[in-house]
Amino acid sequence: MAHALVSPRKRKQAKDLRRGMTRAETLLWRYIKAHHLDGVQFRRQTPVGPYIADFCSHRFRLVIEVDGESHDYDERQAHDAKRDHWFATQGYRVLRFSNDDVLKNLEGVTTVIAEALPPSLSLPHKGGGNDSSSAGD
Repeated sequence: MAHALVSPRKRKQAKDLRRGMTRAETLLWRYIKAHHLDGVQFRRQTPVGPYIADFCSHRFRLVIEVDGESHDYDERQAHDAKRDHWFATQGYRVLRFSNDDVLKNLEGVTTVIAEALPPSLSLPHKGGGNDSSSAGD
C-alpha cells in the first residue's frame, strides 16, 4: 500500500508529539516496541489522514489512543467521536484507553489489544511449553 503524502507541518507535529509522549504512552510504546504483541508492527504518533494516531498498525487497521484527563470533557469527547468515525470510514478500529488504564493495568490493556488482533496473532499463553492435547500427535 502506498503511503499518503504528509505535509511538512503534520510531520513536524507528529515528531513533536513523539518527543513529548506522556508516561502512559511511553510505557505502552516500550511494551509494543519490544514486540510483545507477536511482532505486530505499530507506529507511534503517526499521521493518518487529517489526524495523528497515538499508535497505529496499518497492516491490521488498528489505532490505539491513550487519553489523558482532557478527554473527560464533553467537547473533547465529541471531537474524539468525530475522529473515531473518520477512522472507521477508513476501515480502522479504534481502541481507547485512559492514562490510568495503562499505568495501573498494562497487562489488561495489552490483553484487550491482543484480542483485537487476528487470532493467530494474539499474545502467547503464560507458561509456554507444549499443549498436552497434542502430545500423541
